[in-house]
Amino acid sequence: MSFINQVDFSILNFIAAHFHYAWLDSVMPLVTALGDNGAIWIVLAAIFLVMPRYRKVGIGIILALLLGFVICNLGLKPLAARLRPFEFNEAVHLLIKAPLDYSFPSGHTEASFAAVTVLFLYRLKGRFVALFLAFAIAFSRLYLYVHYPTDVFAGAIIGVCMGGLSLYIIKRFMVKEFAANEEMELDQNKLNM
Repeated sequence: MSFINQVDFSILNFIAAHFHYAWLDSVMPLVTALGDNGAIWIVLAAIFLVMPRYRKVGIGIILALLLGFVICNLGLKPLAARLRPFEFNEAVHLLIKAPLDYSFPSGHTEASFAAVTVLFLYRLKGRFVALFLAFAIAFSRLYLYVHYPTDVFAGAIIGVCMGGLSLYIIKRFMVKEFAANEEMELDQNKLNM
């Protein structure tokens, strides 16, 4: 495990030494705030939910976010109990309020990639913009020194899996439910004739 920690810290320290600029110090806290509690993705899902044509996409995003929350925040974070990198490197000046939960995996990254996976599986326009935003949020967690690269990588992988699982659940269970409701309506219409 110490080898992984060494690689993680070398990447974080490289980012801190070579990518920190005053303008990014202002931008990155804003970018990471978009991912706080999955905020940007919840807003996007709410927009889809009110549009009948895209309602399944909204449901897919919400389901993916819920699955990810259970797996990451309630399951893996307490299980791994990995302290955050700034807790080991006291020389780091945080640009945001110190997160209080554990580090592994990155919930911001997981939620972002879960939502983006749903957008890609439904082939929605704008999915590449959302993907760029997901990468920006993931990078912001490294830039701000609140996650290790392995946290972010694991968060992305779990997010993709939760997005795929969400779509599977919708197609497996909800599509059958919608079809059964339509069939019942057709039968009712025949009886009324």
